[in-house]
Amino acid sequence: MTAWNAEQNADFRGPLDVTRAATAVLDAQGTVIGWSPAAERLLGYRPPEIIGRSLATFLLPDPVPSPLSLPAELRGNEIRAARHRDGHELIVATAVCPLPGDGTAAHVLVATELKDLRQWESGLALLQGLATQSPVGLGIYDTDLRLTWCNTAYERQIGRPFAEFRGRRADELYSDGKFVTTGHPPTLDAVMRHVLDTGQPFLDLHFQGKPPSDPETDHLWSCAYYRLQDADGHVFGVCEDAFDISERYKAKRRLALLVEAGRGIGTALDVRVTAERITEVAVPEFAATVTVDLAQGVLKGEVPATSRAAATSLVRVARCPAEEAERVKPGERPPRCGPDASDSPADPERAAPSTPAEYPSPAEYPSPVEYPPGSPQYRSLSSGGLVLDDTVLVVPLRAENSTLGLVTFHRDGAGPATFDGGEVALADELVARTAVSIDNARRFTRERTASLALQRQLLPQHVPEQSAVELAHRYLPTDDETGVGGDWFDVIPLSGTRVGLVVGDVVGHGLQAAATMGRLRTTVRAFAQMDMDPVELLSRLDDLVAQPAEEQRSELGTPDGTYADVTTGATCLYAVYDPVSRRCVMARAGHLPPAVVAADGRPTFPDLPAGPPLGLGGLPFESMEIELPVGSLLALFTDGLVEARDRDIDHGLDTLARVLSDRHASLEELCDRAVAELLPSGSTADDTALLLVRTRELDASQVTEWELPAEPVAVRRARDLATQQLHQWELQELTFATELVVSELVTNAVRYAEGPIQVRLIRDRTLLCEVADRGHTSPHLRHSGEDDEGGRGLFIVAQLVQRWGTRYTPSGKTIWTEQAFPTTG
Repeated sequence: MTAWNAEQNADFRGPLDVTRAATAVLDAQGTVIGWSPAAERLLGYRPPEIIGRSLATFLLPDPVPSPLSLPAELRGNEIRAARHRDGHELIVATAVCPLPGDGTAAHVLVATELKDLRQWESGLALLQGLATQSPVGLGIYDTDLRLTWCNTAYERQIGRPFAEFRGRRADELYSDGKFVTTGHPPTLDAVMRHVLDTGQPFLDLHFQGKPPSDPETDHLWSCAYYRLQDADGHVFGVCEDAFDISERYKAKRRLALLVEAGRGIGTALDVRVTAERITEVAVPEFAATVTVDLAQGVLKGEVPATSRAAATSLVRVARCPAEEAERVKPGERPPRCGPDASDSPADPERAAPSTPAEYPSPAEYPSPVEYPPGSPQYRSLSSGGLVLDDTVLVVPLRAENSTLGLVTFHRDGAGPATFDGGEVALADELVARTAVSIDNARRFTRERTASLALQRQLLPQHVPEQSAVELAHRYLPTDDETGVGGDWFDVIPLSGTRVGLVVGDVVGHGLQAAATMGRLRTTVRAFAQMDMDPVELLSRLDDLVAQPAEEQRSELGTPDGTYADVTTGATCLYAVYDPVSRRCVMARAGHLPPAVVAADGRPTFPDLPAGPPLGLGGLPFESMEIELPVGSLLALFTDGLVEARDRDIDHGLDTLARVLSDRHASLEELCDRAVAELLPSGSTADDTALLLVRTRELDASQVTEWELPAEPVAVRRARDLATQQLHQWELQELTFATELVVSELVTNAVRYAEGPIQVRLIRDRTLLCEVADRGHTSPHLRHSGEDDEGGRGLFIVAQLVQRWGTRYTPSGKTIWTEQAFPTTG
């Protein structure tokens, strides 16, 4: 600001003030007898050049006749044209004042440029507007900080005439107010005193308080304080201007609440967590208490009925009172913002029955929350719209044409008791966002529940006890938002007391992955029952997965005709353990190798050829055969157990090996320890399957084997040996059937195959009879004609035994039968 501007801003005199304007003293005839320095500056005439000359010398005559008796030059306030000494014209405002008395001086004429007058008039209008029309409250306090003047807006804030509170101090007018802006003195008096003492203004300080005109509601003002002084620099007070920004602050808070809701609501695909989030967002900023009641079926993923909404059975899933939320530090979750946050179960408005984490049966649901007819909640359910009833606002949670539940906002006396139009719109928006998120969580719950049910039905429900191995297993579905995955395991009893061990993993999650897992598991079980070796089984399985996309689309396609190939890339490990030979043959298709722990506790991971994942092809599968002494531990698992986002797979394998090396622990204990150490949080981003087996060996007294030549006499020899062994095992009741079985199988071997012939009897949970030869043709069960001389033996055998079948070996085949032991009464 220049020195001239500073001078002008400090001088409040008008431009026609005699002390500032160009002044000329005139006699009765309009002759100039006096000339001021300001007149010389304005018109250029020096006093000697103008005194004694007529007024018309510099002031042009008015063309309009004047009704006054004075000359035209001496009429009252006018806008006139004046001529400068150098000849140019300028527009001036003039005022003429008569002088009393009998002296020569008769009038005083003052003049100023019109633009200066207009500028001064604008400033005067501005001051008038600030005093009477401005929404900004202005108050002037003297050096004792007592109110000496205020404008109309300030007077409206107080709600009384100025005369009634003139001389009061600011702290007396707003005794309960406070500054919410930091970095300045804490009180109104301290702020004003600082401004008076230092001259440093304070701008945009936010002050919160209840004005005397509205003592029930908190208002927020943006205030500025600056020192007042006259043209000579004398300090005479401090000015306060305050603009009520309550509505703007409310709008800002509403926007912040919506932003917070966008961050918190809908981040978890869980119905109850989503319901709790809106209570955490709205309390205590928006309401004192917020409750969320949902239709009971929503918690299970069901769609509520679209009709008879008033009769909908509701369950309290979340409630958050302000007194609890205020005790929570920023970033923490209110401890009682949940279904059990109630104080009085007898009051349906405050009832909050507990909601279990899972709902296996309807009996475990909390009791319904019932609202009587006429209550705001009942009216909202009946109408399908929001209901505002004094301090209660009820907004329905709607998705498409269904009402999912209700959100009730309740206020007490701590803040504004009622909800204004903007707050009702905000509540409607908050609930609408929550409804979308709850509906998404409901859909996810429905799909996840169906996926888990399908997967659990497809996984082994009960693994029967095996003579070959001792078993323990764990399966953990993923807790990730992508849903259940496709990991599986299986234990398959095979002929000759052998056992097949399977573990696999399907790409992807959800229903598609669960269905694919069931398909692969069923196929593996079917192939295993055909006594295929691991390499052949994986090769057949790979061929199935790699079938043309058109065939898979018909089997695995989605309803809209799209196709998601979740079968290709699946992995599988298949192992067969024989407790008689203690040999284990295994092969894998892209899966992790098993862990083998010797009887002395030394863990290893066999260098089993990997093989490509299923459906990719390109490389053949290879098997490995190892001997497992009695008491060896074999662990089959999926990558969800040993691999995680925060650790690499090698670290997980090392941890698993360390856990399994405890040879004194039971298999159940080892399963629990492995899950506890590798999945300490109890959850995983991928499915986890773990199958532990400890090998056993059949006692020598349970197995007997003979080798016979491929000659007709071998039939009788085999029959005699079998009969003698059955008597030793005290199984004489099975003699007749066993003789027929041995006779038929050995006869077929002699007739259609090559020798030598091996006959083996195994006494386990059933009696197994096996006849092996070097032939590769398998007998088939058929009905013989009336004229056929043979072909009935195998049919008879099939009627005498529980099961029978054929398995192939590199040197030939083995036909086996299985008979149940006689029941003891």
